[in-house]
Amino acid sequence: MDLDHALRISAAGMEAQSARLRVVAENLANRDSTGESPGADPYRRKTVTFGNRLDRALGTQTVRVSRIGTAPGEFPQVHDPAHPAADARGYVKRPNVDSLIEMMDMREAQRSYSANLSVLETTRGMLTRTIEALR
Repeated sequence: MDLDHALRISAAGMEAQSARLRVVAENLANRDSTGESPGADPYRRKTVTFGNRLDRALGTQTVRVSRIGTAPGEFPQVHDPAHPAADARGYVKRPNVDSLIEMMDMREAQRSYSANLSVLETTRGMLTRTIEALR
């Protein structure tokens, strides 16, 4: 594999993890977003699914975001009759965003991004040393 391919593969990984970080940030920003009317559904947590894509120029598979979906499941409910989104029984549906899970996803995405960045920097250094040796 030549060094240009390594750079492109690492860049694809960084791009995928960057998208994942954006989704995590959106989830954390909306962790308190309830519905606007009584009984309305609140913000639903978004998820990222990765997939492989054949990069014909490289002749190899690279990672990409194949889908940004939503997490299934019930919404937790809290009793708050004074809230504008409270149903007839006084319960408000809360988003299904768990800050701990989001922080763990963020750390994992950061580590993956950093690993791809390290490969990119190492490859760039190898290219620089090769050019210097050819002078």
